[in-house]
Amino acid sequence: MPLTMAPSGTVTTVKKIHGKDETRRFLESLGFVEGGKVTVVSEMGGNLIVNIKDARIALSKSMAGRIMV
Repeated sequence: MPLTMAPSGTVTTVKKIHGKDETRRFLESLGFVEGGKVTVVSEMGGNLIVNIKDARIALSKSMAGRIMV
């Protein structure tokens, strides 16, 4: 399922990242790699704030939809 559907407060594991090579490289540079642990902190209007590798990152709905957990 896409990261946008993950419930808040639950630790999930990144399974796959969809999109162009440039998009995948950008997300990998932020810490979104296959097998990485992600926690959704909050959701506002589809946009997410997530914890990954001890950092908080804000993602747009379209970018979060490319991350499968």
